[in-house]
Amino acid sequence: MSRNPESYNKGIEVLNDMVGEPGLKAIGAFEKFYPDFADFLVSFGFGEIYSREALDYKQRELITLTALITQGAFEQMPFHLNAALNVGLTPKEIVELVIHSAAYVGFPKACSAMTQVMTVFEQRGIKDI
Repeated sequence: MSRNPESYNKGIEVLNDMVGEPGLKAIGAFEKFYPDFADFLVSFGFGEIYSREALDYKQRELITLTALITQGAFEQMPFHLNAALNVGLTPKEIVELVIHSAAYVGFPKACSAMTQVMTVFEQRGIKDI
């Protein structure tokens, strides 16, 4: 795959805005293992999808977290929970998202998601919801 410099640079900018150094470090691990995957993830995921103008980062993270819960992709949640908090979602909004999801995806997935939320909140020192 050839890197689209414009999309890649925009993707790095978006990634840095949303999660900063931890996000760049995560991409670095993919880049070290298989650079084409990292290029695709940055160029497409962040450079072309997250950078679109119709939705803001908060709305996109609500959608992303919902999709992750629905899929049971809990290992991806810490990255996006941190991003969600960084772009302005409140802890209460995140907890309510998980509660609301329980009605549609079931309590087992909601419990797994809430465990991820609790871990990230603990790591960030978030106590008041």
